[in-house]
Amino acid sequence: MTSTSTPLTLPVLPLDDEVVLPGMVVPLDLNDADVRAAVEAAQAAARSEAGKPRVLLVPRIDGTYARTGVLGTVEQVGRLADGDPGALIRGRGRVKIGAGTTGPGAALWVEGTRVDETVPEPLPGQVAELVKEYKALATSWLRKRGAWQVVDRVQQIDDVSALADNSGYSPFLSTDQKVELLETADPVVRLKLATEQLREHLAEQDVAESIAKDVQEGVDKQQREFLLRRQLEAVRKELRELNGEKDGEESDDYRARVEAADLPEKVREAALKEVDKLERSSDQSPEGSWIRTWLDTVLELPWNERTEDEYDIRGARAVLDAEHSGLDDVKERITEYLAVRKRRSDRGLGVVGGRRGGAVLALVGPPGVGKTSLGESVAHAMGRKFVRVALGGVRDEAEIRGHRRTYVGALPGRIVRAIKEAGSMNPVVLLDEIDKVGSDFRGDPAAALLEVLDPAQNHTFRDHYLEVELDLSDVVFLATANVLEAIPEALLDRMELVRLDGYTEDEKVVIARDHLLPRQLERAGLAGDEVALDEGALRRLAGEYTREAGVRNLERSIARLLRKVAAQYELGERELPFTVTEEDLRGLIGRPHHVPESAQDPAERRTAVPGVATGLAVTGAGGDVLYVEASLADPETGAAGLTLTGQLGDVMKESAQIALSFLRSHGAELELPVGDLKDRGVHIHFPAGAVPKDGPSAGVTMTTALASLLSGRLVRTDVAMTGEVSLTGRVLPIGGVKQKLLAAHRAGVTTVIIPKRNEPDLDDVPSEVLDKLDVHAVTDVRQVLELALSPAEVKLPAAA
Repeated sequence: MTSTSTPLTLPVLPLDDEVVLPGMVVPLDLNDADVRAAVEAAQAAARSEAGKPRVLLVPRIDGTYARTGVLGTVEQVGRLADGDPGALIRGRGRVKIGAGTTGPGAALWVEGTRVDETVPEPLPGQVAELVKEYKALATSWLRKRGAWQVVDRVQQIDDVSALADNSGYSPFLSTDQKVELLETADPVVRLKLATEQLREHLAEQDVAESIAKDVQEGVDKQQREFLLRRQLEAVRKELRELNGEKDGEESDDYRARVEAADLPEKVREAALKEVDKLERSSDQSPEGSWIRTWLDTVLELPWNERTEDEYDIRGARAVLDAEHSGLDDVKERITEYLAVRKRRSDRGLGVVGGRRGGAVLALVGPPGVGKTSLGESVAHAMGRKFVRVALGGVRDEAEIRGHRRTYVGALPGRIVRAIKEAGSMNPVVLLDEIDKVGSDFRGDPAAALLEVLDPAQNHTFRDHYLEVELDLSDVVFLATANVLEAIPEALLDRMELVRLDGYTEDEKVVIARDHLLPRQLERAGLAGDEVALDEGALRRLAGEYTREAGVRNLERSIARLLRKVAAQYELGERELPFTVTEEDLRGLIGRPHHVPESAQDPAERRTAVPGVATGLAVTGAGGDVLYVEASLADPETGAAGLTLTGQLGDVMKESAQIALSFLRSHGAELELPVGDLKDRGVHIHFPAGAVPKDGPSAGVTMTTALASLLSGRLVRTDVAMTGEVSLTGRVLPIGGVKQKLLAAHRAGVTTVIIPKRNEPDLDDVPSEVLDKLDVHAVTDVRQVLELALSPAEVKLPAAA
């Protein structure tokens, strides 16, 4: 487009943050000094020119004038609707603003040039389509606003420039967008710009209407659901009244329940925060259900409930003795604990440094010795609540510390549930089978137990579900395990270790008489005066029918015996009362399964041939007797070297190498034909090959078996041994002396060889066992051979 050459001199009427396009008619307030000055100046100039007063409408954005203005004529001067003086001005056409000049009045005068905005006829096809599109969009927008009269006026506009400038009336256009329309001189380009602006606005309006519709539908649904629920509550209330039921205490009034509960201060603050969230949430929100479950859990915990300990120390010890025979170490530890608690209570030292006087004990021993039942007896003796937590097979850390509340179906951990079940903050908690805890991708539960079982930390234990501090410092934790090595070192360090190494035969007889027999009589439906077992029968059951560290199989044998007697009585084959003697056992439950080696025929004993020695070992089931067999291969086979069988571990294999090396280097000194060891293969076997075996304590046993094989001297049947051997022949100390001596006693062994440095461990062995054993403490393997090997047979020369 080109500008005409006719210059115009016009007073400037500035429009602050407003834009007037050609064709628009706008009222302006004459109270504005700039507007009044421009109108007065235009009126003064019009008197001499005999026409309508003319002004230049120029947008002023942030104090800056636009480059293009609009020629406007003052159509009328009068009063606006509010009564203020005003002027009605019509936009006539665009003016390119030039330099400033002088003129009458106080207004700013500028020179300008009219912009030619004509479009050649006829309209090109693309322009005609553009006009059609703009009219369609404008009609759609105006219809949505209900402006039907304006629709007809827009449809009647055929001029491209006037149609584009008509968008100046659009209220959704910003000032910058209107200035852009004003400064676009080409009508076609300006119409494209106006069409694009109108299209974008309609798209935004469609999105806004869709959102508003969705919101309205949601609000309507919530209002409808709220109304229906209110009606449902009213119906239920009417039904309760109709049935004569009274409204009880509002269970949902959690704020009143929290304020009425005896909670610690920090727990109360956390609970009230959750109540605030619950009151803000809707009834249908899933978060409300989670909060209610959490509040129920917190309110059900016994935060300030504690049972009073029984400070009758003699009475507590009597309870322990009555319910369990033996187990003196545990009984003494519980008695010490109660005595210290009593003194602390007497001196007002119940809480020291925020911590109470709890205890963490680890009861380690073979199965069947009474570890689990001991926990209930301890709680009985102390006057505390008892709760058992089974940890066998637990692999998820959340089982101990709880789940985060963000998970669906979240629950507190087993420790919190145990406290809740006990109903007091100082129960006796039995952590059963702590050595059976596993770990996988869900975490390590044993690591989660570190805080629970640490007396320095558990007064501020935090469960992931509760997320408030729980004081466990007054709890007595009893952890049971069969295998000490399976407990992680860091966890074991936090517990006080108490070993239960099994019962002697005398203790088993007492337990069977006082505890097992009465219980099994009741389970078999027999009275105490109907069936009795004499001491000889009980002793043979414990010694020959069952060979174990505990009494579980002994109880099964008694139960089997009583069932057999009850069945015979019902069949009319036996009269009651009946006393079972030692001679009756074979006829009732068959022959014994564990006959001592010393009681067997000499020709049938394992040590009846050279190269077999009796050792002692410790397994997960307690102590046990272990036999070692050695043999030499035929020299013609050429199979030299050492062969080991019996599923042995690396340490035990190395012990066999050491035993062989010692005999090779000291064979002459020991008067052994070690020359056979050079060309012939040596085979050492440990029977019960399906059972894994490891450890250094079989070193002296293997050395003795090889020495017996080479010398041809038998190993004494009544001798068992244990100890690690060195290359120089020293006998080094080992572990599990008490368990091994108990196993030797059960197996009928009378002589036991142990390392000299293990002599202090004999203090832990019951006196009745030591009295029946001849224990030799040695420092050198030569002493072992002298004690274990039978004298060499002297062969007489044949008669001439």
